[in-house]
Amino acid sequence: MLYLTNDTGLLPFFLPLGIIGVYRYLWFFIRVIAWLIYKPRRPKPNPTYNSEEDVTIIVPTIDAGEEFKIAARSWLACKPKEIVIITETKMRGPLQELANEVDPERIRVLTVPKANKRLQMVAGINATSTEILVFADDDAIWKPTMLDYILACFEDLKMGGVGTSQKVHAVDPGGHQTMWEILAGYRLTSRNIEIAASTHIDGGICCLSGRTAAYRTLILKDPAFQYCFTNDLWLGKYPLNSGDDKFLTRWMYSHGWNTYAQICDEAELDSTFKNNWRFLKQVLRWTRNTWRSDFRSLFTERYIWRRHPYVAFTMLDKIFNPITLLAGPALVTVYAVKQTIFIPPTENPLPGWNIAVSYICWLLFTRALKLFPHFLRRPLDIWVIPFWLIFNYYFAIMKIYALFTLHEVGWGTRAGVGTTLAADIKEEEDDEDDPNHPVKIEMSQMNTPAQQERQHYLQQQQQNHPYPTYRQELANVDGNGTQPYYYHDSSSNENTSSRLVESHPSER
Repeated sequence: MLYLTNDTGLLPFFLPLGIIGVYRYLWFFIRVIAWLIYKPRRPKPNPTYNSEEDVTIIVPTIDAGEEFKIAARSWLACKPKEIVIITETKMRGPLQELANEVDPERIRVLTVPKANKRLQMVAGINATSTEILVFADDDAIWKPTMLDYILACFEDLKMGGVGTSQKVHAVDPGGHQTMWEILAGYRLTSRNIEIAASTHIDGGICCLSGRTAAYRTLILKDPAFQYCFTNDLWLGKYPLNSGDDKFLTRWMYSHGWNTYAQICDEAELDSTFKNNWRFLKQVLRWTRNTWRSDFRSLFTERYIWRRHPYVAFTMLDKIFNPITLLAGPALVTVYAVKQTIFIPPTENPLPGWNIAVSYICWLLFTRALKLFPHFLRRPLDIWVIPFWLIFNYYFAIMKIYALFTLHEVGWGTRAGVGTTLAADIKEEEDDEDDPNHPVKIEMSQMNTPAQQERQHYLQQQQQNHPYPTYRQELANVDGNGTQPYYYHDSSSNENTSSRLVESHPSER
């Protein structure tokens, strides 16, 4: 087909394809080079933090099954101080039985009145006494070296959150993966490359995945964080209960903390995914969360532009990705129709089937090339490449659909998980009926009159807070962007070994 480019009449078809292709592959090669150069942080011989003293694992769940036992034993092999399971009240019995079967001494089961992941996470945070906490899904299976490699990143005093690499764990006990699970594996391979590249280039990451992510406890014990986290609204009226990991990642950036992604075998987790068409429901929920969070990061909060410009550009690129992806087959289809119908046979036009087959073969080859790291591990998964191609175009259409349905905030794949705001559930539990209770706000409303009501509420909460050195970041943000910054001080005798220092974000 290359000789046809000599025909200037075909430029309207080949030029857009060429521009899109050059842009996409230039972007891809930059990402691959950064991924190849990236290096994980290795544990020190004498680390500052010890998992047996400094790590609590928090697991919010409502329907853990037998896979929980496998996951819990893998967590215990990493020697944390404690595992805290947070579930709804009616599930306490089954979860306690599972915990007792694994290790009743190191696994605690706590409850909240209704299933709500954010409320469960806050309950786990407040039950934590260690300096580092790790959120984990109830099916996340770790390697024994996981915590050692996570804690290695916290040697950086400005490190606020740490993520890990991931791969698919088959639902089938025999290890067989369905097409849907292999598609999930393809997505994880691409994600591992992406976050390793962004971590190497500017230290940022689009999202610290909730399947396993570690944070400094003092950041999340802050009343300002907990208030915003449990009162998170989209467009001021739609309560957000999923997307917690996106919120946490944005909070790290907006409050001056660093993040890191440990992409290596020693810090790799196995996680199960839906092994049937319900996987598409998961993807739809994740896509809506990505739209909401990326819009906030890029256009509302805007910290990401200054702190991690490469990640910001990646988010921007994803906004236009459905258009560029769908433009290719659209232009090729127009060209094939022109060759078949409008070009006289005397000019020897290419048959439409020739154009279609050539284009599809090219797409299959390039998609397989991008997933080469996956095939090094699981070469037999290559049979799913045609379905991956179809899934990519379906996903592009799904992204557009998700964009116009961002008001849909239900979980989608979990029965019993409603759309009630976490703070409202807590109010019901406490039987609060205070007409002066502060209004619900979004994190983006940081320098607005709503702060006056919010500050009064936070001050009341802080009076009984166990950590007197905590400050309300939202109430103390001034016009210059000055915010409190917490760091570890091993010489302190306080329970949290923490000290507060004022600094400007540009100085961190």
